[in-house]
Amino acid sequence: MLMGDICTRNCAFCGVDSGRPGPLDKLEPEKIARAVKEMGLKYVVITSVTRDDLDDGGASHFLATVNAIKKLDSGVKAECLIPDLGGDHKSLEKLLSGDPDVLNHNVETVKENYGKARKQADYNRSLDVLLKAKNLRPDIYTKSGFMLGLGETRQQVTQLLKDLKKNKVDIITIGQYLQPSPENIKVSKYYKPEEFEEIKKEAIALGFMDVEAGPFVRSSYCAEAVLDRALKQKG
Repeated sequence: MLMGDICTRNCAFCGVDSGRPGPLDKLEPEKIARAVKEMGLKYVVITSVTRDDLDDGGASHFLATVNAIKKLDSGVKAECLIPDLGGDHKSLEKLLSGDPDVLNHNVETVKENYGKARKQADYNRSLDVLLKAKNLRPDIYTKSGFMLGLGETRQQVTQLLKDLKKNKVDIITIGQYLQPSPENIKVSKYYKPEEFEEIKKEAIALGFMDVEAGPFVRSSYCAEAVLDRALKQKG
């Protein structure tokens, strides 16, 4: 996770501390690249807290990190799991000027839950980030994820899947929301594995290249295997 451990937002489902972040560590991209090299990693998911205090939302820091990783080993695949960058297209263009293999941005939940779960975010802005990324870089894979158990209906989940497909998302991850602390929003429902399987089948029928769905699925769950399957689908 880049850019510290303090987020400028305070989503009701998230356990990350909210507040005023400190300055960026300009050496962080090189430190991460060296760690990737030393550990012999071949697939890296790079994410961050949301940094609304930065002019570009941290896009240049993501870019520098991907560049540093690939400079040391061009064979490493990099997935950038990004915040919405304030919806700024120039910041997104900057990030995508590098060589990420996957651009991941989570919508997190259905549109109807944003008022209670993501007050500082915007559903349409998140969809626009995903669509803009695909339009800017058709050669990379776009990915998004969301949680179940925040009070959504099945009809709302269906609409969310359709919205993601309409906005050219390739890969989906779907997991169970687990309340990280008593202060966070409560779990409305624990979904059964067979319910996840039903939603997965629905998503596949809509044409997504790959779908991971299950109680413990998270954004980076089996990320390398997921991309491999998507690559095979593309042929």
